[in-house]
Amino acid sequence: QAQLMESGGGSVQAGGSLSLSCSASKNLFSVDVMGWYRQAPGKERELVATITSDNKIIYADAVKGRFTISRDNAENMVYLQMDMLKPEDTAVYYCHANGRAGFNGIFVFDDWGQGTRVTVSS
Repeated sequence: QAQLMESGGGSVQAGGSLSLSCSASKNLFSVDVMGWYRQAPGKERELVATITSDNKIIYADAVKGRFTISRDNAENMVYLQMDMLKPEDTAVYYCHANGRAGFNGIFVFDDWGQGTRVTVSS
């Protein structure tokens, strides 16, 4: 129901930067937690960073100090600024959001985007 749409990603050399954006539908009752996860080839999907509607943030240890998550509550958007990228950051990055939709927030949603690929070469 959130219809998450990611943009950004691409290929970069190690040490470079990339930015990801994710938009959710505008007609949602509330969007609670938004975040980014990633899945590298042959590995399970893992948390990258999450941010609540009141800006409580969690980062995976692997990205602390290099990645920055932010959100625009008015636009239902979440961003991920990725700096000092490493080859091990190569993965498909997925946007995630949960919250409520429908009249008076009667429906709970927990949705994923389609994913955007990030490739970091050494």
